[in-house]
Amino acid sequence: MNRKAQASERPAPPLDELSRKIIEQLQEDGRRPYATIGKAVGLSEAAVRQRVQRLSESGVIQIVAVTDPLQVGMFRQAMIAITVDGPIEPVAEALAEMTDIDYVVVTVGRFDIICEAVCADDAALLDLISNRIRTLPGVRGAETLVYLKLLKQTYQWNSH
Repeated sequence: MNRKAQASERPAPPLDELSRKIIEQLQEDGRRPYATIGKAVGLSEAAVRQRVQRLSESGVIQIVAVTDPLQVGMFRQAMIAITVDGPIEPVAEALAEMTDIDYVVVTVGRFDIICEAVCADDAALLDLISNRIRTLPGVRGAETLVYLKLLKQTYQWNSH
């Protein structure tokens, strides 16, 4: 499932304390057995399985493998801030379809869209920016912030 939907488009269902604890367990280890989670949160394995299935089906969570781009041959990452003339959403949707882009948000302020690119090298990033992003109808400008060193990336959230 793609996380395209914005929070403003669908309200998040309220989470009870047990669901929050289950999510925290899965954030620590997405492959943790339901029986182990059940012991930690005080539920049976079956009850945990049912809750995880409901959380997944409702779009509250998705369990995925997160890769380290460097370990899979993607040596250049960058944040790209884009300004648009005219409607913003068609540009954002076109960016979201590009395989080298893994994150797209529509913003307010100095830039209209912020996206993250993960590319094999500088040549691939240059091609993405020059030949694919800057040529999109409506793109007025793109400012690229190349990552030199990643100090923190987390998928944890404070549930309290």
